[in-house]
Amino acid sequence: MLKEKGIYFMDVGTSGGLFGLKEGYCLTVGGDEKAFEINKPIFKSLSSENGFGYVGPSGSGHFVKMIHNGIEYGILQAMGEGFSLMESKKEFSLDLEKIASIWENGSVVRSWLLSLVKQVFKKNPTLESIEGYVEDSGEGRWTVLEGIENKIPVPVLSISLMERFSSRSKNAFSNKLISSLRNLFGGHRVKKR
Repeated sequence: MLKEKGIYFMDVGTSGGLFGLKEGYCLTVGGDEKAFEINKPIFKSLSSENGFGYVGPSGSGHFVKMIHNGIEYGILQAMGEGFSLMESKKEFSLDLEKIASIWENGSVVRSWLLSLVKQVFKKNPTLESIEGYVEDSGEGRWTVLEGIENKIPVPVLSISLMERFSSRSKNAFSNKLISSLRNLFGGHRVKKR
């Protein structure tokens, strides 16, 4: 009915967290492709360079963003576990901020999240004041459920979701790092001791 009057609904999965306002957001747009083309200047003005695109019919923009967040769960879990292993090797006295800085330059795991890891350790090298409690906002759950419904194995995403649940009963170093990273990129609350 509204489409006949030239009114279109579009869904826009939005990523970029707190930095999106400054650096531009990543936008995955779903809806009528004609409406996307009409509104392209708006998406371009809100996004980082090449950081937006039409991904399919209504609902697809948010679906793609949900999968993005599920992947993010896995990446954060891997970073938390890796840095936790290094932190536990006390005889090496590893400087985790320095390692993150080295890895930012040319390593296979270089990323914006790794830059945030460096910031976390610069501010709080031992994460002492951080409780290892990691929230989940739902997208990881929905992503795992989508895997189950479509019979697509998603073991890394499932385990990372389960680790968030387990963080509520222990104070693991990896969870302190994940909580700190979520605070930096998304403004999510960090539970203090």
